[in-house]
Amino acid sequence: MIIGVPKEIKASENRVALTPAGALELCKRKHQVYVQSTAGIGSGFSDQDYVNAGAKILQTIEEIYSIAEMIIKVKEPIASEYKLIRPDQLLFTYFHFASYEPLTMAMIESGAVCLAYETVELPDRSLPLLIPMSEVAGRMAIQEGAKYLEKPQKGKGILLGGVPGVPPAKVLILGGGIVGTQSAKMAAGLGAQVSLLDISLNRLRYLADVMPANVTTMFSNEYNIRELVKTHDLIVGAVLIPGAKAPSLVTRDMLSTMHPGTVLVDVAIDQGGCIETSKPTTHDDPIYIIDEVVHYCVANMPGAVPYTSTVALTNATLPYAIQLAEKGWKQACKDNRSLKLGLNVINGKVVYEGVSSAFGLPYTPVDQVI
Repeated sequence: MIIGVPKEIKASENRVALTPAGALELCKRKHQVYVQSTAGIGSGFSDQDYVNAGAKILQTIEEIYSIAEMIIKVKEPIASEYKLIRPDQLLFTYFHFASYEPLTMAMIESGAVCLAYETVELPDRSLPLLIPMSEVAGRMAIQEGAKYLEKPQKGKGILLGGVPGVPPAKVLILGGGIVGTQSAKMAAGLGAQVSLLDISLNRLRYLADVMPANVTTMFSNEYNIRELVKTHDLIVGAVLIPGAKAPSLVTRDMLSTMHPGTVLVDVAIDQGGCIETSKPTTHDDPIYIIDEVVHYCVANMPGAVPYTSTVALTNATLPYAIQLAEKGWKQACKDNRSLKLGLNVINGKVVYEGVSSAFGLPYTPVDQVI
């Protein structure tokens, strides 16, 4: 198969979808890998690194899209890429369709096959291609939250872990999945007092067993959230409904009950956000303030640590990319139910129910298409 790796062009996105090590594995299997010039520079990989791995370098994004049967990316295509996508071309990337209707409509119109990292799902309901970036984002949420709690950043001026004689900050984490668990680990490790909420009692039992003593688990409901936001310094939104828009757990009216300088980090912003006042921001302009509450809503948080993120992502995606290249997307998805669940849009048809529900679009069961 001919595989194309374009340079990411979303603002401040320094990741690349394939490491030289990943390119080598595909080339060993007699596939052709084309990488856009300088695509790996932001992650620490030179064009020569890819050439040494057996890949070929093309200068422009147009050349990559025109030659490739499968495009492997990190982030969803942006408007300038829409016209480059061909019917029947396979796109393997993070899409997060349910949070952005123009992208959904553009991919329907393109006639491409859109296989989303974030909806590939194992039998135990885990999301293997979302986990590595969720691990990075969860840890970064605390790192960024601690920074924006500083007074020069418009925060409360509180040190996350406190010092002897001064109590630590209080951190509220909404969601006990991968992001929430990693956030809790980081916050607890820095000495903060952590409240971790989830709607699954089984998950809360597990978290109560494995978390240190400065993490308190609670059931997630509106009453508890309303009470806790009044007293917590850093609030992390870590809720995910695979392939669907995130629910708004922190509403606009709750902001008036928070202390000035409270920091909100909405990791769910890729899926529309779980804080009602959230809107996507960038690494260049990461925060805004409403009612004296700091909002950090960067939609590609792992892009700030591209080496770590790129290697972690390739480790997870490469086995699936090899299956797609070896068998073609139809056979690979027939043989691997987890991969089949990644299919969102095929040749103009929406085949993922969460996406059709988000925009009221006709839904076609994926088995009718493949």
